Formats: sequence, structure tokens, C-alpha cells
Amino acid sequence: MDNKHIQNVVSGVLVIDKPVGLTSHDVVQIIRRGTNIRRAGHTGTLDPRASGVLVVLVGPAVRLSEYVSASDKRYQATLRLGTSTDTYDAEGSVTRYVDASKVTEEQFEALLENYTGEIMQTPPPYSAVKVKGRPAYDRTREGEEVQLEPRKINVYSLEILEWAPPEAVLDVYCSSGTYVRSLAHDLGNDLGTGAYLIGLRRTKSGRFTLRDAVPLRQIQDAFITGEWSRYLIPAAEALADWPYITLVGDDVETVRHGHRMPAGPDAKEMIDPAKHPYAEEGTQGLVRAITEQGDLVAVMQYIEEDNEWQPKKVFFQS
Repeated sequence: MDNKHIQNVVSGVLVIDKPVGLTSHDVVQIIRRGTNIRRAGHTGTLDPRASGVLVVLVGPAVRLSEYVSASDKRYQATLRLGTSTDTYDAEGSVTRYVDASKVTEEQFEALLENYTGEIMQTPPPYSAVKVKGRPAYDRTREGEEVQLEPRKINVYSLEILEWAPPEAVLDVYCSSGTYVRSLAHDLGNDLGTGAYLIGLRRTKSGRFTLRDAVPLRQIQDAFITGEWSRYLIPAAEALADWPYITLVGDDVETVRHGHRMPAGPDAKEMIDPAKHPYAEEGTQGLVRAITEQGDLVAVMQYIEEDNEWQPKKVFFQS
């Protein structure tokens, strides 16, 4: 099969267990070279010092990026109490030391309750957030004092996995866009001891967990043997936690050409936000339309006044 045909046909998801030391972009470049498919992109940056689940969309599936990137995330985060750094992690310069030996697990656990639910969070000054067209970290490194605006995030749960002062390991289940470094920094400030992030492992991104993830070295070996496609997950699986409608017969062609479909009497109930509490802003009210074989045809939006499904983005190619 020639490269052009591969690029037109192959579409899906590779879930990589990213090692420490590589950027997310590095991993995407490795996948582009290994698959000979130029259209590839990740759905949520992991810092070079972080490891774990990195979801990479390959081929036409990259058009799912806006939906998959908005998915919730889960992390195992290791904090060190008693020290603060200017980057909020181990890469930065220490800004203060405080004796944290008197902090108890009970005190720390009680504090976590203040950071559960919908909260406002300010990104770290060393982050990729754009300030007047340039990343904040560029301006900060040049000595500029950067003022970043707080943003609304959602922390669904925050639990202590291990308490070994001055270190604590947390399970963080949160919305997309949450900075765990800022969470560590803010927790330390509230304790009065300071804290910074010394280790981060993403254990879940959207519906994909470490169980789905393939170590990068393993998939690199599969590129050499030509067996990498066995790790390719169908594009429809990226939205497997979304509600769905099944298209039968001529419905597939109708939707593929951008035409609306009548919705059934249960459509409004299907997209009820109460049934999808972790749906991110911009994905509520959407469903996936699939064939009887399970192939993703389109993302559909419910038009309540007409009780119809409107194709929002079409993927299926015959």
C-alpha cells in the first residue's frame, strides 16, 4: 500500500505511555515518522518531566481533536512540602524553605476539600499560556512580571494515595486545562509551608487509561516490524463515553452528505447533562453517530426546536 493510500485510509487513535524526558511534540514526530502518516496530533500536552497517557490521533481522526482534548484527565502527582520554586516544579529555582514537619495528614486532607469542585485557578508564570501573542514562559524568562488571569476549572476528586512527609502523592481527577503545578503551589501556600510538584504521571485522558497505553519503545519496535497497526484503536473509541445514535440503511449516506436526521422522543433525555456530569463545555448536547458495524460517521448536535440531529462534523468516508 503506497503512502498516499495509507494517509487516506488509516484513521484512529494511538495511546502512548510517554516516558519522562520527551516533549509531547517529540512523541508525535516519532509517530509521524514511524507510520509515514503526516496527519497526527496529540490531545493534551504533557510536560517533558511528566509521563503517562498521551492520546495521539492519526489520519482523519485528527479532526476529533477539539472533542478529545476537552476530555477530563487523571494524574498521580507527587508534591514536596516545605519548599517553593519559581516554576512550581523541580526545574525551577528555590524561592523559599519552610519547616513542614508539623503538618499532619489530617490537616492536609482537610485542605484538599477546598480544592474540590469548581474553582478558579491561575496558570503558572512558566506556562505556554499566550500573553500578547507569546508564551508566558518566554516573557517570564526575560524577566518580565507576567500577570495571568485566573480560569475556571473543575476538580472532580482529590485524594491522598501516600503520605510520606515531606512528600505526598495525590490522585487528581480534573477537567481539561487544569495545571497540577498550580494546584501543588496553591496547596503549599494555604498550608503556609510552600510546596512544589516533583513528579507527575497521567493515568487517564478521556476514556483512555494506562491499561490502554503502549510504552513508546514498544510501538517504536512495532514500526520496525510493520506491526504497529495492531495498536491502532478505532476513532469511534475516542468518544466511547459519549451518547450515540446508530445509523442504518440510507441514513449513513444522508448524514455523510451533511443532511439532518429526525430525532426520536428520547433525544433530549439522551443528552441530559445530569447523565454526563464530566462533559466539558462545548461537548454537551453532542452525540456520535455510528454505523451498525461501529464505525464513526459524524458528531451530531441536537436541534431542540426541530427535534432533529444536525451533522456538526462528518468523518466517515465510503
